[in-house]
Amino acid sequence: MNQMNGERNFIDKMGLPPNLVWGYLGILIFMMGDGVEQGWLSPYLIHDRGLTIEQSATLFSVYGLTVAISSFLSGILAEGMGVRKAMWAGFLLFVAGTFGFVGLGLKDLDFSMMLFTYAIRGFGYPLFAYTFLVWITYRTPQNKLSTAVGWFWFVFTGGLNVFGAYYSSWAIDRLGHINTLWTSLFWVTLGALFALLINRDRIKKTGSREKLRELAEGIKIAVNEPKVFLGGIVRTINTTAQFAFPVFMPIYFEKYGFTTADWLKIWGTIFTANIIFNLIFGFVGDRFGWRRTISLFGGVGCGITTLLFYYSPQLFDGSFSMVLLCGVLWGALLAGYVPLSALVPSLVPRGKGAAMAFLNLGAGLSVFAGPLIVRLFIGPAGNAGVIWILAILYFISALLTKFITLPKTDTAATSNTSTI
Repeated sequence: MNQMNGERNFIDKMGLPPNLVWGYLGILIFMMGDGVEQGWLSPYLIHDRGLTIEQSATLFSVYGLTVAISSFLSGILAEGMGVRKAMWAGFLLFVAGTFGFVGLGLKDLDFSMMLFTYAIRGFGYPLFAYTFLVWITYRTPQNKLSTAVGWFWFVFTGGLNVFGAYYSSWAIDRLGHINTLWTSLFWVTLGALFALLINRDRIKKTGSREKLRELAEGIKIAVNEPKVFLGGIVRTINTTAQFAFPVFMPIYFEKYGFTTADWLKIWGTIFTANIIFNLIFGFVGDRFGWRRTISLFGGVGCGITTLLFYYSPQLFDGSFSMVLLCGVLWGALLAGYVPLSALVPSLVPRGKGAAMAFLNLGAGLSVFAGPLIVRLFIGPAGNAGVIWILAILYFISALLTKFITLPKTDTAATSNTSTI
């Protein structure tokens, strides 16, 4: 018994909610399954299957649109259906979309079928992962919320961009592209097992009429609160580049001698740094101030390093190590946005699920906005034009964050009122 208490105390000191540890592990594994194709699908479709870069960007944009819708609904469905049912729905949609996309669309290179089934797949991970994020916000004390959210983004990004990238770089050579996509079903099933069956934590379903009315009031509060909308915009900008880069950067890097395998190693290492700094900036946000951390490290830092990463092959004569270093700097500072998931729900006294819905909508819209920017501007503006658009968006987010201030009653409840 003392050993169990000691383990719980150790986990609690790390900032992890002890009752949700298995859920965090489930998110890590599920997102690994979701991320098996992110770093290489675009160049594979263009070089091996004959699609144009515009078609590839369109595919990812349509996928991103359903991700955005699902991201918005995750906060609402978490309260209306209950977190477990909403997460099961996300799992089943991912499985159905994968069967259709890989088994029907890619098999015959039917672009219409690819668009339809990849869109279905896009409903999956937000319902699974972002619903769990709502779960975290309800089960974590506010003074530890930024750190708990940092752990969420640690496992989310670790699965999606680190383990997914490194696993796929191994699996493609041994299994081939199509079979690697099929293995995603194994990983998401394993993740669901940990998050929904082994994880025994319970949260009350809020689907009664009274609770639904309370949810409607919460949504009204969020709609009438401009700061919540600003938070959603900042969240969209946060990862827009993350979903734009894989569409065109591997092809751009080829001009400087980088292979797809090189790109996957760079991408995986970037997000290895990112998940480490997700934790660091979770702690930093609780101490240095949420808004300061987001604006300075996230907005300004990412704006500068986005440009540095793009121009690094030219500046350093194609040096792999220097390009990698510049990418790692971008990935580390991308974590500066972590406190946003603690800041936005704290803007409203009630309806935190609704506030999270708007924040999750912003996260989903970035999956749509990134490829869409590539689709619209890669032709007329070229690679450099797309990069400058992404960098300027980061600087805009730094400015917007200055206006996302907490109510006085909430700032008084925090330990670092002068810096939030």
